[in-house]
Formats: sequence, structure tokens, C-alpha cells
Amino acid sequence: MTTLKLGPGATLTVREASAEALEVEAVYDPAGSAPPAHLHPAQAEHFEVLEGSMSTRVGGDERVLEVGDTLDIPAGTVHQMWNAGSDPARVTWRTTPAGRTLEWFEALDAFQRDGDAAAIGAALAEYEDVFQLAEPAPR
Repeated sequence: MTTLKLGPGATLTVREASAEALEVEAVYDPAGSAPPAHLHPAQAEHFEVLEGSMSTRVGGDERVLEVGDTLDIPAGTVHQMWNAGSDPARVTWRTTPAGRTLEWFEALDAFQRDGDAAAIGAALAEYEDVFQLAEPAPR
């Protein structure tokens, strides 16, 4: 199984990768902060909390998900998800269709290892079909 570093304090392990879906199990360190608000133009996401809790902001609505809670995020919806709790959190995360999401995660992993700011800028442009920052306005 492939394990990738998504960002500071977050890793994911690929459970299933096909054209139809990418399913991963993600682990988030405690006391994290919100990632940038973003959206996926053509993909939906489904999350289920397995351990700990996750803070979410979806379309301006904030909520804390506990063990067993699920969250569905439709394509094109601005959102953020992070572990603000005091314990590690573990979630399953399914993206449909998969598109180039795995390649995007691999680019994030490379950035975490290399720390090359120019590389992340280039990756944001390269993978805008699967990930767009909400600010500036999505294209």
C-alpha cells in the first residue's frame, strides 16, 4: 500500500485506486489548523470518521464530526477539513470519480519532502482539474 504525506501532520494510505474512485485512509495529528478553503470542480468526496474528531467547514457551515459520522461534499463545493481536537483522528475518504486525485496527492507528498515552493505553485496550475483554491476565485 502507498502512504503519502498530505501536509504537516496529515498522511494518507491508498486503499483503492480505479477510474471510478480513489479511497484512502487518512490520519491527522491533533491540534491541526484549517487547510486553505478549496473545491474539486468535477469530483464528490465522502468522509467517515473512524477515530478522533474532525472539524469541517462546508459552504460556510461549521461542524465537528465524531466517530461514525459521515460527510458528503458535492463537486464544486468550497470546504475545509482538519483535526482541531486533542487526539489523533483517522478517516476514510472516497473521491468519485478519481480523476487525477492520486497524482495530485503524489505532488503534495513530493512538496512535503522537497519543500520547493515553486513546485507547489506549478502543481496547483497542473492539477486545477481536481483541486482549486477558493481564493482567488475558482476558474
